[in-house]
Amino acid sequence: MLSDIKQTKMTEKSTYTAAEIKVLEGLEGVRKRPSMYIGSTGKDGLHHLVYEVVDNSVDEALVGFCKKIKVTINKNGSVTVDDDGRGIPVESHPTLKIPAVEVALTKLHAGGKFDKKTYLISGGLHGVGVSVVNALSEKLVVEVKRDGRIYSQEYSRGQTKTKLKEIGKAEGTGTTITFWPDPEIFSTILFDYKVLENRFREIVFLNPGLKILLIDEAKNEKEEFYSAGGIIEFVKWLNRSKEALHKPIYFKKEVDHSVIEAAIQYNSSYQENIFGFVNTINTVEGGTHVSGFKTALTRVINDYAKNKNILKNESFLGEDVREGLTVVLSLKMQEPQFEGQTKTKLGNSEMKGFVDSVVTKALGEFFEENPEIARKITAKALDSAKARIAAKKAKDLVRRKNAFSLGGLPGKLADCSSKKSEDTELYIVEGESAAGSSKMGRDRNIQAILPLKGKILNVEKSSPARSLSSEEIVNLITAIGTGVGESFDITNLRYNKIILMSDADVDGEHIKTLLLTFFYRFMPQLIENSHIYAALPPLYRIRKGSKDLYVYSDEELKKEIGSADNPNVTRFKGLGEMSAQQLWDTTMNPKSRKIKKIFIEDAVEADSVFSMLMGDDVQARKAFIQENAKEANLDI
Repeated sequence: MLSDIKQTKMTEKSTYTAAEIKVLEGLEGVRKRPSMYIGSTGKDGLHHLVYEVVDNSVDEALVGFCKKIKVTINKNGSVTVDDDGRGIPVESHPTLKIPAVEVALTKLHAGGKFDKKTYLISGGLHGVGVSVVNALSEKLVVEVKRDGRIYSQEYSRGQTKTKLKEIGKAEGTGTTITFWPDPEIFSTILFDYKVLENRFREIVFLNPGLKILLIDEAKNEKEEFYSAGGIIEFVKWLNRSKEALHKPIYFKKEVDHSVIEAAIQYNSSYQENIFGFVNTINTVEGGTHVSGFKTALTRVINDYAKNKNILKNESFLGEDVREGLTVVLSLKMQEPQFEGQTKTKLGNSEMKGFVDSVVTKALGEFFEENPEIARKITAKALDSAKARIAAKKAKDLVRRKNAFSLGGLPGKLADCSSKKSEDTELYIVEGESAAGSSKMGRDRNIQAILPLKGKILNVEKSSPARSLSSEEIVNLITAIGTGVGESFDITNLRYNKIILMSDADVDGEHIKTLLLTFFYRFMPQLIENSHIYAALPPLYRIRKGSKDLYVYSDEELKKEIGSADNPNVTRFKGLGEMSAQQLWDTTMNPKSRKIKKIFIEDAVEADSVFSMLMGDDVQARKAFIQENAKEANLDI
């Protein structure tokens, strides 16, 4: 095992003054093109504002100056982030002749991150975070505690509104930023406690010893996040609803101011979960560090299996050794190059080799010192390889069965005539009667229909071999065209929108959940790239004279009928009860329908929820349902 080498921390004597605030350019263009900086102007972008402010506080924690961060969702719609770091410098900047805090908040590429003396390692490397938050806020107030005094300044939409002023005496140091997101920019300005909760849980796992307090004043919710065990606790938490095969494998190594830390634990499931972080930023799209880890893992397990005569001439593939794997890979480095300001993929080419060499040495040593765990992991890979071969045979067999239908597509598929994938839609429909109505009511030019025979297999509890032996699942894969797993290729996608259409009852919701589990486990890229949707059929029809009004919830029904006497209301128990025309008017007509885009807010939470709902841990599922019952839409 590699010994723990603590990251070099800045000393109390290190300088953090106005001279360390470097300026590269102004704020022009941020309000015109906000998505370039925060990813979107929807819910994701809104919460990204909070992350940018919190990341600055976390950077103070990384260099040893911040122990607690308090984040409050205020009743007035603003968010306050308060930390006990050093406080942003307030003295006059040597070249711009304005307070350094004003420089940091009004100049795009300004901050201490460009000076290696101030922040050896940071997540907010681009230096655009807080200034972008300022640019996209209707109002922002900063308060700084330094040198026994407290200072305050107000801004609006990136512009300075008041001069920096001293407002009193203060004990300790720190920065408090309160901002009101600009409704002219964002489609929603309502913050989601759950989204922030997931992110802050990750941060404390990656920064053991740091406390984050999250408060929602309107909902009267509060939670403090803290982890003493770091990413070892993180990987255990990720596997809490699964059967772990061994204790976590942990190692940490520092080389030339870069620190790699990994916690690895296999479980009895069939899914792989690799969570990569760079300077505490969740790189959801992976990058060079994740590539280096995968290469090393495959090599080490193959070498071990061949040295112990478990393998002879053949070799494991990457997918074989990653089945049932959960890993948290945390990299802390200087000057990471991310693809885009939202930091979802690491691009530094040198990190692939660095991570590869560290993991190869550390994991190789662990296997030699812990042969029992090594044998369990190798046996898991061997079973996976056998299942992969069986799955391929099963897949090929079903393909041959479908070979006599047009173009090798499933015989049940009622395809559309258009070949332009950007215009086309695939409706996945359960039940013969609903399939019949949708086929008759659809726009045959752009809408294809694939009927399902009942509920598909629960892939969460099934091996890949069994899953890919299911005719319904193979029909899905064949109709969509992209392939799955290692062979997935999004350029072969046959439909731009894949729409899940099931009854608005408990069985319909279960079918939808089974389908979403399949897509999340086998084709997550389709969700990530906004190709998966859920149809929203109406629950009721209200007949007023010769006109029909369709409503989609009990609340909407009460609102529409009001105090009307004896309203003519029909409750739709299933899609099959609708005529082809009704189904088109309410659920399939692109001009008038309602559909819900499926997206993954957080990969860590998504994996946990799918495992909880669809896995074998009954007690965890009961606890989850009890905790979230108030959020459910019940069909009574």
